[in-house]
Order: sequence, then structure tokens, then C-alpha cells
Amino acid sequence: MMRAVGRWLIVSMCVMLVACATPQKMAPLSSDKLFERVGRFALSVQHANGKQDAVQGGFAWQDTGQQLKLDLANPLGSTLARVLVMANSAVLTRSNGSQQVASDPDALVELALGSPIPVSGLRDWLQGRAGAGAVDQQLDDQGRVLSFVQSGWRVRLSRYDELGPALLQLNRNDALSDISVRLVVNSH
Repeated sequence: MMRAVGRWLIVSMCVMLVACATPQKMAPLSSDKLFERVGRFALSVQHANGKQDAVQGGFAWQDTGQQLKLDLANPLGSTLARVLVMANSAVLTRSNGSQQVASDPDALVELALGSPIPVSGLRDWLQGRAGAGAVDQQLDDQGRVLSFVQSGWRVRLSRYDELGPALLQLNRNDALSDISVRLVVNSH
């Protein structure tokens, strides 16, 4: 009897943790052309000095083409940071309410997570498109983009649904570190 209760408790806790791993859908940005993706991310960095960093959590993405809102959450679902990108600026708002402004959203996400994630490129990549300057592009037999290299990132897209890839794997290697980012889309 005690074993059954213990198993039920463990299974229940696992289900609750999985349910909390992605942020809740955000209040929508006002636009007819809203593109949304919600899922999980894992970021791992192997530094040249042997140190390794890793962070994971959830993300919620809303993009109107004019404005982009990205929420990053910890594994329990609490929002770590929000990045709001407009035409000429980006604003990072941390969970404590502090804000930073920059012209580059990639730099702001690096401040929030401690390592770069190419937010600018993700505007295309989440929709299954290679952006300007992409090389070594490979397509599947249905004409969907499978892989390419852009802005120093090796990008692999797979598990397509009606909106784009549900799995994005990004890798970047330089003299200081090897960076790996994995995005898994749960819903849209």
C-alpha cells in the first residue's frame, strides 16, 4: 500500500513539474499577423577553460513582424525575463522589475541567460526559413529547410507542424566556447 502511494506521489509530482516547465501563453500582442510558439529550451556552454554552464526552462514567443515579445521561464514556470523588441530597440525586463535597453535583442538575452541565443535569427528560424546570409542550406523532399549556417550558427530544423519546425538545434563554436541551444515547441 505504501509503495503504491509513493509511486502515485512521484508520478503526480513529475506531471506537475512537466506542466510547469513552459510559461503560460501571454496576453496577445495586437496584430492580425501574430505568430506564436511556446515550448522549452536547453542551453549548454562548454568554455575553452573546461568550465561548463547549462540552463534550461520554458519560452513563449509572440511576433507580429513589427514587435516581438519573448518570455523566458525557469523549469518551474516562473518568468525569468521578458524581452520586448521594437523597430529600433529592445527592452529586457527581469523578474524583479529591473530593465535594460539596447538596440540588439541578442545581447539582452545573453544578459538574462549568461550566453548568447540568436533572437534575431529565430524570427525566421521558428517559421522554418533560413534568413539573409545563410549558406549550406539543405532542404527535405517537401522543400522544407532542414539545415544551414547563418551568423556563425549551425542550425538544424525538424519535426515540422503547420507553423514551422517543432525542434530547433543551434550550435556555435569559437575560440572561447562551444554553445548548444535546443528549442522544442510544445504548442502554438
